[in-house]
Amino acid sequence: MNVDIWSDIACPWCFIGKRRFEKALAAFPHRDEVTVTWHSYQLDPTIPEHYDGSELDYLAKVKRMDPAQVRGMLDHVTSTAAAEGLQYDFNRLVVANSFSAHELLHLGKERGAAGTVKEALLSAHFEKGQDIGDRNVLVGIGTSAGLDAAEVDTALDSRRYRDAVEADIRQARSLGIQGVPFFVIENRWGISGAQPAELFSQALEQAWRETNPLVMVHPDGDHTAACGPDGCAI
Repeated sequence: MNVDIWSDIACPWCFIGKRRFEKALAAFPHRDEVTVTWHSYQLDPTIPEHYDGSELDYLAKVKRMDPAQVRGMLDHVTSTAAAEGLQYDFNRLVVANSFSAHELLHLGKERGAAGTVKEALLSAHFEKGQDIGDRNVLVGIGTSAGLDAAEVDTALDSRRYRDAVEADIRQARSLGIQGVPFFVIENRWGISGAQPAELFSQALEQAWRETNPLVMVHPDGDHTAACGPDGCAI
């Protein structure tokens, strides 16, 4: 069974949604038969490679949000993340364009390390105060995930995965995705947002039942020896 996930490294709810989905997947009886594919999405492609200011500054000045409202929002998402075992630190967070990080994700995908790279990118951004727009940071994340440092450098220099990132974003638009995280199960069931783990569990169970219907097998001989609401066969 396939699960496709669109998310942005710069999205705090995407990390929370990842944790909640992983919790549901870990408890899913058929988890070993589920393939998870990470897709790129950018909430704000206009962010400069390096923004000189805090997350609060960015949201208040660029997005024209009320500073008090921003503080309340950041406090809320921090406490929500903590409930999932994540230690957000918005005071240290470096606002940066996530496109290069998405290119690294696609290299990781090609080398079978997409999940590890995705986790490291999100943690670097929200928990460790690292600049995900910085080349050295990206090379460090790549090598920690088992990628070759020279290959990471070459891939980012050549923009080898630019088209792949842009294709993911176009696909999201074609599916009508307007926000992330967004989860698509078997190209049929869509889940928007960092929903509770229980909802992910229900969706996985439903998708599995409907894509893997029960096949009745009747052995040779009498197969009527069963009981029902009206009694048992004689």
